[in-house]
Amino acid sequence: MAVEVKELLEAGVHFGHLTRKWDPNMAPYVYMERNGIHIINLYKTAAKIDEAGAALAKIAASGRKILFVATKKQAKDIVAEKASAVNMPYITERWPGGMLTNFVTIRKAVKKMAAIDRMKKDGTFNTLSKKERLQVDRLRAKLEKNLGSISDMTRLPGALFVVDIKREHIAIKEAQKLNIPIFAMVDTNSDPRQVDYVIPANDDASKSISKILTHVTDAVAGGLAERKAEKEAASAEKEPKAEAKKAEVAPAKSEEEE
Repeated sequence: MAVEVKELLEAGVHFGHLTRKWDPNMAPYVYMERNGIHIINLYKTAAKIDEAGAALAKIAASGRKILFVATKKQAKDIVAEKASAVNMPYITERWPGGMLTNFVTIRKAVKKMAAIDRMKKDGTFNTLSKKERLQVDRLRAKLEKNLGSISDMTRLPGALFVVDIKREHIAIKEAQKLNIPIFAMVDTNSDPRQVDYVIPANDDASKSISKILTHVTDAVAGGLAERKAEKEAASAEKEPKAEAKKAEVAPAKSEEEE
């Protein structure tokens, strides 16, 4: 479904930063300047949302994960809600250094969290002293806060989706090192050259963030639906073949029995 410019306008996606704070590399996406603020060209934003959506749908259809990153206050809850809805991992607390470049260590921390959960289930936790139980609980809470949303991510993501690339510069650098495609909402104060799929947009207003994330996660949901349909079709294809094999074997057995 094509993105309507009118809905982007209503969400305030077009409001950029103060002209004195702009990054000249965003010039192709700026429509005009009004009252000392840059106005983003929403026709270009709509086209870029469609382009990014098509690419994200392909990644989701391939079975790879898309890691959403947004630690700024006004984006946290929106990203957590939208990413969870399509079963994708997300980081909304502080970015753990080495999250991508030292993924093995991060996986160890996630496994530690799982080990604590097992301790609680099998009763081992109850054999600890009160002080030890308190320490373990604190560690579990800390791990959950920082890594809970990526506990199911067993391998590096197929892509990164970022809100505010200036704020999440460490995540951007790590993804660049590993050649992980970067999708991002990019405001007029940022350098779009750092991103593979640029969505020029206001990355400060919650309405703007919500609108862009809705379109992006809808595209991801479409890719997941396509993957599910392909799996079901493949499964349906296998069933008649299996039945045919059974039918071939069945008469042979009955002849022998005669």
